Amino acid sequence: MEQIQDVITIISELETDGTIPRNVKEKFKRILGILKKDEEVSIKVNKALNEMDEIADDINLQSYTRTQLWNIVSLLEKFA
Repeated sequence: MEQIQDVITIISELETDGTIPRNVKEKFKRILGILKKDEEVSIKVNKALNEMDEIADDINLQSYTRTQLWNIVSLLEKFA
């Protein structure tokens, strides 16, 4: 699905961002793995949204990254 691919692209870019803490990058990798699995879209999206909630609670995130995170959540919620 093209929109899921857009989300994967955005998360991949965040994963390579040098300003993002390593633990958050690891969660992004886990989310990418979830979204790339051959599962029903709603299952993948719900798993990814659960991971995103954990990232959003990270106090080390910059406001710019947090804004991008919520944009991704908005995109994903369209599929849930």
